[in-house]
Amino acid sequence: MGQSEQEPLPPSDPRLPPGQRAQRGWPALHYGPVPRFKPLTWELQVFGATASAEKHSWDFAAFNALPRTTVRADLHCVTKFSMLGNEWTGVPAAAVLDLVPPAPGVTHVMVWAEYGYSANLRLADFADPRTIFATHRNGEPLTVEHGFPVRLIVPQLYAWKGPKWVRAVEYMRADRRGFWEERGYHNLADPWREQRYSYQEEPGDGPLR
Repeated sequence: MGQSEQEPLPPSDPRLPPGQRAQRGWPALHYGPVPRFKPLTWELQVFGATASAEKHSWDFAAFNALPRTTVRADLHCVTKFSMLGNEWTGVPAAAVLDLVPPAPGVTHVMVWAEYGYSANLRLADFADPRTIFATHRNGEPLTVEHGFPVRLIVPQLYAWKGPKWVRAVEYMRADRRGFWEERGYHNLADPWREQRYSYQEEPGDGPLR
């Protein structure tokens, strides 16, 4: 099935979180311009509180040689559309954690993308077997508008927690808000609890502002 061939599903579909609607096609939503991919200088870094206290990185060829998998998972956008039954292929986040273990006490990660965009995640969400550094959807390479060469997919959270054009992962011993979290989006972003905006946060949901 191609990227624009998602069939509409009834609003009562049990895979739809509260307030969501099934989407035909895949809208390209992002903040700022689409970056230009430079394969000779591209790299994915892991830094911060690593177990070795060192930064690790892979160039484009090395990243594509990492263990790969395919995950069947939905994508839920905070703008209220959901794309159901996608097949995402890429490098599981768990493989990155195995190759570059975090230091004791790490509780969160910050995923960094082009132009300084960032999204914070609890370590448990990052380590979830469904979380994947996706390079393909439904057997087709991602287009640049949808995050080529790699975007993070975190199916259990709203899609803004999965940045396009990922460049780095920072291990953190304390939570810190990312780009949209600093601008009023919920720190946790569970679509099944409709955690859309920061005014909905309860004590313990996020770091103090």
